[in-house]
Amino acid sequence: MDSLITAAARALAAGDPLGALNRVALRDDAPALALRGIAMAQLGDFSRAKTLLHSAARAFGPKEAVARARCVVAEAEIALVSRDLGWPAKTLDAARITLEAHGDRLNAAHARYLEVRRLLLIGRVDATEQALAGLDPAPFPPASRAAHELVVAGIAMRRLHARAARAALARAERAARHAGIPALTAEIESASFMLNTPAARLIARGEERPLLLDEVETLQASKALVVDALRHVVRDPRAAVSLARRPVLFALARALAEAWPKDVPRDVLVARAFGGKHADESHRARLRVEIGRLRTLLRTLAGVNATSQGFALTPRRAREVVVLARPVDERHAAVLAFLADGESWSSSALALALGANQRTVQRALDALAAASKVQSFGRGRARRWMTPSVPGFATTLLLPAPLPSD
Repeated sequence: MDSLITAAARALAAGDPLGALNRVALRDDAPALALRGIAMAQLGDFSRAKTLLHSAARAFGPKEAVARARCVVAEAEIALVSRDLGWPAKTLDAARITLEAHGDRLNAAHARYLEVRRLLLIGRVDATEQALAGLDPAPFPPASRAAHELVVAGIAMRRLHARAARAALARAERAARHAGIPALTAEIESASFMLNTPAARLIARGEERPLLLDEVETLQASKALVVDALRHVVRDPRAAVSLARRPVLFALARALAEAWPKDVPRDVLVARAFGGKHADESHRARLRVEIGRLRTLLRTLAGVNATSQGFALTPRRAREVVVLARPVDERHAAVLAFLADGESWSSSALALALGANQRTVQRALDALAAASKVQSFGRGRARRWMTPSVPGFATTLLLPAPLPSD
């Protein structure tokens, strides 16, 4: 490897893409093409970066398996940053195996971190933890250690472990400062900002207030009966009942919890659960059936008692009933939360991250666009959606997360 290639590689490792381009911009040999591709990726021109890396992979000879594998890892990183979540994971895994077999432990570890970050982004927290368990960041450079701690912090946020998240981000900040890469420092600052942004709303006794992640964690450990509108779960310290597949029952549970300790008139329950403006006899009959089902499911947590006006919730063990809701009421809140990270997403990537049908996601995006809440650019498969960060809105690290006891 000649001196210019070496110098360009060192510039890229230090987060200086312009310095790298100054050394290899006019060269078309395979190593220069690869370095130019990585530099363009660092500058945000992902389309050009992909083209250069494809050219570099083809230019490397059949005996240069390690170099081709490094190009694959670079392409995977571009795919992750550009939210191309459908990028073939098996290709990256094969590249990682090649790098490990040839003793390139650093780039092999980087490939593993890309796999882990993708799993975290699409909400597969358990799989992320399992993959991360086999990685020891100690032997690697500061930038790799910072990336490791960012993933640890992301898992902690999704698990609602605020203290663990803050500790991991503090370690990441120290490693990033040692690495001296501004972009990495900025990413850590952005993650730290999430911990100081309202993650939910608390609704209790007719009043509501925003909650930070620390407060959400404290609430989950409290003795209150919590109706969790983020995950459609009703829980107290001893038990939990999921109503994720019973939207009507959850709507009733939430209405009763928001009014507690008062009762809720039957007409209001009909409107909340069925969308009817006026309750006729058929609505009232259906309400009685659904209340009976809710009473059966919540029997260990709370009673649902009839009153002269409607129904009231009576907790079995808890002394307080609260509702944990999203920071803002929005029908397509989960879609907005992912877009609030400032990156551009395809509808297919959003569908994968949300675990939803792509057509359903597309309809949500069209509705948000009609309300001027999101914007798109490009056409066909190249179409991407994005929005500026929404002040006071939950982040993508929180919405798909399972609770600690799930």
